[in-house]
Amino acid sequence: MPKVLVYCLLLALPLVAWSATDENGTFSPDEIRSEFEFLYETLRGSHYDLYANRSRNQYDALFERMLDSIDGPMSREEAQQWFQRFVAYGNVAHAKIDPPMAAWEAFRAEGGKAFPLFFRIVDGEVYIDDFMGDVDVAVGDRVLTVDGQPAVDWLEPLRAHLSADNDYLAYTLMENRLPILVWQEWGEVEGFELLLEKTDGRRMTVDVPALDRAGFRAEPEDRPERFQLDFNAREARMLDESIAYLRPGPFYDNRPEAEHPWDPSAFKAFVDDAFERFIEQGADKLLIDLRNNPGGSNSFSDHLVAWFADRPFRFTDKFEIRVSEAAIASNRERLESQDDGADSVSSRLAEAYAGQSSGDIVDLPVDWVEPRGGRRFDGEVYILIDRHSYSNAVSVAAIGQDYGFATVLGERTADLANTYGAMEHFTLPETGIRVAFPKARILRPSGKTHETQVVPDLAIETPVTAESDLVLQRAVELMTR
Repeated sequence: MPKVLVYCLLLALPLVAWSATDENGTFSPDEIRSEFEFLYETLRGSHYDLYANRSRNQYDALFERMLDSIDGPMSREEAQQWFQRFVAYGNVAHAKIDPPMAAWEAFRAEGGKAFPLFFRIVDGEVYIDDFMGDVDVAVGDRVLTVDGQPAVDWLEPLRAHLSADNDYLAYTLMENRLPILVWQEWGEVEGFELLLEKTDGRRMTVDVPALDRAGFRAEPEDRPERFQLDFNAREARMLDESIAYLRPGPFYDNRPEAEHPWDPSAFKAFVDDAFERFIEQGADKLLIDLRNNPGGSNSFSDHLVAWFADRPFRFTDKFEIRVSEAAIASNRERLESQDDGADSVSSRLAEAYAGQSSGDIVDLPVDWVEPRGGRRFDGEVYILIDRHSYSNAVSVAAIGQDYGFATVLGERTADLANTYGAMEHFTLPETGIRVAFPKARILRPSGKTHETQVVPDLAIETPVTAESDLVLQRAVELMTR
């Protein structure tokens, strides 16, 4: 995904209206302590398993340390980041508080300078993955140190801001968020000293200035072209006489004119037309490209899989929900604000909650999906993934692999196939900060709990820099060997 695009998307995260408790927009220590206690109590009672990766003793100890250290007033931005550190400690991606985007936007609008680099971490090594402005670095340079610290050590404090189940996922999320994470941790910094190892083996020290928005837009005239995928694109074409290529795009309606993002009608029409054309053109192999796919709803992807499935399937072996007051309230709010109809997921959840007590675990039945009736694609199917395949895109790859519908190519996913998910929200009463939590435990179709990520059947390394789509070229080679 192009870094500039992701950088802009961060600014579009949902913001919550709030009222400061005094004219300076700060909250007293007592108010922050009260919010913090409410946060932990509600998170403990709502999260499917808050202690999945951290023990109760560890979390209690952190809570007491953080509570005792509240010795002064905080702005809403400060509280938001403070509380996120606590939520992120649990190492579950779907338990999180969004970053303070309004404050970040105001900082940048006022000329605030930011870190202009994006890193990629590969096997413990840090590389320049992209950069903004006219700075003296190149994509592919290995970053040995930043401000005198080993690069990985310099990144370590940023981990505390990210909700992630493992370091691989955290580093993957960092790739698109580094400027704001650096600002969150250290505020405005004038510049950074990097020790680089160039692709030819030379080492050099480079002073990289922080840049304002105008500086971000400036680029060197000799900057080489670089291939980048558009996460938003839907594409269906023949790669040659026998290989069809389908890039379905997000599993939601991403059209600017879409009235409802979760209406799958337009997506289904696109998929049906693509498969009909593939069959008419004699395709006997199909590559489904889920790289840089943000995911979405299985009400979209099930229709896609049904075109090549040869037996009934479903995206999960088990969907267990922990009942809580927060989950019930969040679901009720969604029902009241949307015209989902009697058979909506929210309606089914309300039925599942009926008669249950907080803390109960209930199984939400997941319907089996039948293969498509009539004409269907019966050739070989391959699914291409990478570390930026998220959410429902991971589920599609897991379905293909676990049911034997497809051969999976590419990179190991950073997001999990066995996950704590089905996010809901609650709101802190004083600050209005929204807190996301996972209400469910979702198992991949195989039911194998140890297979947390989707590991490709045939691995393809994603190069740090390339002028063309080398991964797609390699996928075709593997499909035709």
